[in-house]
Amino acid sequence: MEIEEKKYYEGIYRKNQKGFGFVKINEQEEEIYISKENSLKAFNEDKVLIEIIDDIEKENSKKEGKIIKIIKHEKDTVVGTFYKNKNFGFVVPDDKNFGTDIFISKSNFGKARNNHKVLVKIIKYPEENLKLKTKENKKKHFKGDKIKRQKTKNRKSAEGKIIEVLGGVNEAGVDMLSLIKEYKLPSVFPEQVVEEAKRYGTKIEESEIKNRIDLRNQTIFTIDGEDAKDLDDAVRVEKLENGNYKLHVHIADVSYYVKENSLLDKEALIRGTSIYMLGRVIPMLPRELSNGICSLNAGEDRFTLSCSMEIDQKGKVIWSEIYKAVIKVTERMNYKDVQKIIENSDKEVTKKYSKYIEDFKLMEELALILKNRRVEQGYLNLDIPESKIELDVDGFAINVSKYETTFANEIIEQFMLTANETVAEKFFWLDAPFIYRVHEEPDLDKVQELNKFLFNFGLKIKANKDNIHPKEFAKILDEVKGKEEEKVVSNLVLRTLKLARYEAENKGHFGIASKYYCHFTSPIRRYPDLFIHRIISKYLENNYDVPDNFIEKYTKQAEDRATQSSEREKIATKVEREAEKIKKAEYMESHIDEQYPGIVSSITSFGMFVELENTVEGLIRFENLGNEYFIYDEERKRLIGERSNKTYKIGDKVNIKVTNASKLLRQIDFEIV
Repeated sequence: MEIEEKKYYEGIYRKNQKGFGFVKINEQEEEIYISKENSLKAFNEDKVLIEIIDDIEKENSKKEGKIIKIIKHEKDTVVGTFYKNKNFGFVVPDDKNFGTDIFISKSNFGKARNNHKVLVKIIKYPEENLKLKTKENKKKHFKGDKIKRQKTKNRKSAEGKIIEVLGGVNEAGVDMLSLIKEYKLPSVFPEQVVEEAKRYGTKIEESEIKNRIDLRNQTIFTIDGEDAKDLDDAVRVEKLENGNYKLHVHIADVSYYVKENSLLDKEALIRGTSIYMLGRVIPMLPRELSNGICSLNAGEDRFTLSCSMEIDQKGKVIWSEIYKAVIKVTERMNYKDVQKIIENSDKEVTKKYSKYIEDFKLMEELALILKNRRVEQGYLNLDIPESKIELDVDGFAINVSKYETTFANEIIEQFMLTANETVAEKFFWLDAPFIYRVHEEPDLDKVQELNKFLFNFGLKIKANKDNIHPKEFAKILDEVKGKEEEKVVSNLVLRTLKLARYEAENKGHFGIASKYYCHFTSPIRRYPDLFIHRIISKYLENNYDVPDNFIEKYTKQAEDRATQSSEREKIATKVEREAEKIKKAEYMESHIDEQYPGIVSSITSFGMFVELENTVEGLIRFENLGNEYFIYDEERKRLIGERSNKTYKIGDKVNIKVTNASKLLRQIDFEIV
């Protein structure tokens, strides 16, 4: 939908700490640029009304708007650091895009002391709102009406009252508690919810077993990280006489315990997903369920919603069945031990699991077939290592490194992908109310922008407006595999792709090169999985013949739940990233003046970012690039020295010195050596 001149739109304001920002309008890809002068002192994430003031399409620039009303302040509380003077104080918000420090009068200090992390209630906003009057009583969209503007009294900064002291800035655990308060995360379960979870006890209901397929005598494994406590998937692989494979994926039947509209269900919907904050988890479900009766713990009888698939020797699923089961996991395995068994690299581990060696070899065999089929279809195998941040007993960062994955991780990944696709396709053709995991193809202009970067490496993605295919991206990733620039190119490709989200309509998954995809395999920690388990269970109960009113009711629910889950996922992702930033900065605070080799990961108009081997990223500002002026070439995203013609571009190797690191500011600064 094109934005028409002299129209008014509602949207969410995304503020930059430099004062300007952007407004996202519903159902429109393009954001509207708002200059500092036209921001009306709106805060980050405020709901605003804007007027388009420049609707002329300019190359590489956004349309411009002006905020004419703040409809709703998103934040009424802010987390920050308190600084005290004799007669007043102020709080510097953790959210650097918030827009202003918060003035605190002496009567509103509470028990806060200098350098305390605090939660502040905003009691006055620094608004310069334009009051709007229309002929027809301030109509929402002001169609055809002339607008009179009147300025209210201008206050330079917000005013607040301290309502909670979180602790000293360097006190153990205060940094993560600050994030919880900043994002209003529901970190404690209401008592009634916990009581509801406890009522299910620790043993399955014997009377329910007769309604399920009993697989307790089969050899079934869970394979997870060593620290995992909520085990929601278990697997078994068989080789059939015809040469095909039979893959069994058993998923915890959480929907059996979390009934629709129960207190547990309502709380799970509010949370949407579990959030992992480096040593602290904010789970979607109480631990009585997530680590207890729902977790597929070895040697315990557990209820599952299972998917069995016959897969031919080319990796194609030729038959599948979804059913309710009761299982007893044979062994709780971890990725490290499974990898040692596959490689035959540890005699002790091999001896311990000697009777299961053939099971794991068969898993490896099938996973390779599935992966090769995916690669042929254009599956994007982005090699972007995760960070492994080690904490001491008090929660302080003591090491940062790459999280090393092995083929054992890929075995589970391939099996889960296959189950997710199989379930999504089956229920798509049933025309059932459902939540799909959707990942649409990237915009052509973003692909063209990516090609400007790839030019530096002699690479190019072939694409036009009618044909953007994942195979083209996969070819590029394959070409850089094992090369020094692999990580940088993978990151550039990732930035080009759209964000995956949940939708009630199937639109395929570009990154997986799949026509049908959903999240079925993690109902302990994701609400969409729990929702579709309910749908699947209803179809199974009714032998796939559900009434029309069921479809009508749950189609609407699927739309609402998909939107809510996507929003909660965005918050969870943001919190997890911020937690990483804090801990990486905390770790680097003890490495000031040390030198490291790194790779240029991004170039901006204010400097360049360099990533170290351990995944830590820092900024080199222009003044720290050496004693000459550097010109920013926006077209090629590179820096050129005015005198020496020295060029810096993405993927370049550089040596840096750490000049500053601040967990409070969540940033790390480097300079070129």
